[in-house]
Amino acid sequence: MADERQKAGRNRTLSLTETEIPVLREKLVTLEKLENGCFCDAGSCGNQSGAEQTGLSDIKKIENTIIQCDILKALEYLPDEFAELIIIDPPYNLTKKFGGTVFSAMSNDAYDAFLESWFPAVCRKLKKNGSLYICGDWKCTSSLQRAVEKELTILNRITWQREKGRGAKSNWKNGMEDIWFAVKNPDDYTFNLDSVMMKRRVIAPYKQDGKPKDWQETDDGNFRLTHPSNFWDDISVPFWSMKENTNHPTQKPEKLYAKLILASSNEGDMVFEPFSGSGTACVTAKKLGRKYCGIEINEEYCLWAEKRLADADADKAIQGYFDGVFWERNSLKEQLKGQKKRG
Repeated sequence: MADERQKAGRNRTLSLTETEIPVLREKLVTLEKLENGCFCDAGSCGNQSGAEQTGLSDIKKIENTIIQCDILKALEYLPDEFAELIIIDPPYNLTKKFGGTVFSAMSNDAYDAFLESWFPAVCRKLKKNGSLYICGDWKCTSSLQRAVEKELTILNRITWQREKGRGAKSNWKNGMEDIWFAVKNPDDYTFNLDSVMMKRRVIAPYKQDGKPKDWQETDDGNFRLTHPSNFWDDISVPFWSMKENTNHPTQKPEKLYAKLILASSNEGDMVFEPFSGSGTACVTAKKLGRKYCGIEINEEYCLWAEKRLADADADKAIQGYFDGVFWERNSLKEQLKGQKKRG
């Protein structure tokens, strides 16, 4: 499991050493620990067993944990209505290898049934004033919409232009993904607009009475703060020179999840991440002062998440988010100038 491959000097893709693995493994919550009702490293301490103990009447037991377990099994031990925000990046209806497991493409009806097997149970973990986001691509987005509409009220669909993707010779390149935004109560939910403003360069600066209109003139250039829309073209997928990058095949960017977390939760809230993968929602939640809980069946992915979470203690930076705003692509130079000035 340790990564012994040689990397290029600028390749920052996360890797594990043999000495790190046992230390990180001890931090994981396993099915054994859930069944025994004990979250200590040994996994058993003679307490009550099963959901009666974890019942999880004591929400503290799952705060800031990665649960290495099948999602249906783990959900049995989690309390209902414990999370203010749920972010889901499930397997899309594609044939994809996740570690040693292959998720195979299926018919639309079969994929609908797959969603039905776990999605209602996940929704029960959402607080009455909570929000949920679920990711998908063009092929499965209609199934996601049907599943979400049965349980929650859909408020919007975000389209993320992720750019990266294979070119196609007889079709359009697949460079978009959807994120469905839904709530339990459309009259009572969190949305922090001021926390997710975009900072963009002003190409054609318009002035009124000689003064900038709706933009700022600075030493680093002309910029405008704009309201976020449901089309996001400022976020790239993680790549090899980024510290957050792992070898997970469908890893989401921290910047993407930072927008969801800042908009739909407050500091101290619980962010729940089923299908946690390499733990991006959990890591981003920690960096932004939220609590987190993730479920992931693949042990190696869980260990990657734990290492990222440990690193987040010292480094809370999120690429593309600085000074309380989200910056457009290719603006790192301006961000670094701002960091140096505040240095």
